Amino acid sequence: MERYAPRARSDAYGRRINREHSPLVALALPWLSILLGSLLPLFIIATALPLVPPTGYLMLVAWRLLRPGLLPVWAGFPLGAFDDLFSGQPFGSGILLWSLTMIAMEFLDRRIPWRSFLQDWIAASLALLGYVLATFLLSGAQPGIPGLVALGPQALLSVLLFPAAARIASALDRWRLTRWKVTG
Repeated sequence: MERYAPRARSDAYGRRINREHSPLVALALPWLSILLGSLLPLFIIATALPLVPPTGYLMLVAWRLLRPGLLPVWAGFPLGAFDDLFSGQPFGSGILLWSLTMIAMEFLDRRIPWRSFLQDWIAASLALLGYVLATFLLSGAQPGIPGLVALGPQALLSVLLFPAAARIASALDRWRLTRWKVTG
């Protein structure tokens, strides 16, 4: 009696079955996308008012809400330090605010383990508005009505861009889990 060896499937799904993912890519891609988000405002033309949202922070919140266990709670420290180097904020403000955000998101995940996208958008909006206001206060600017009015467009743009950041994080997440495999 002749034994048949299983043949590899030739359709699109056969290549994805029973293979290992690259742990390096699977773990590094979220970190790299957040770091690139922190560098993105460097390439935008400077204006008199703060218009560019904090894209690194936006990506951090998007990844944290998309995959709660992917980034450890202590990730706010090194990512915030990197953002401090390129954002122009006083060194330590990003470390503090990003770490507090990671702790708050961990608390949110323990209190409400299942959420809808609307609840995530509300949580992200509160985090983004708090971040924009806190960076304004920590930067040494004079608190007052004109300063808060000047922050309005940046805060509004940050909140409105969260779905796009969540979509980018989701696409990167699918890509990191489907495209990379360990060879050898």
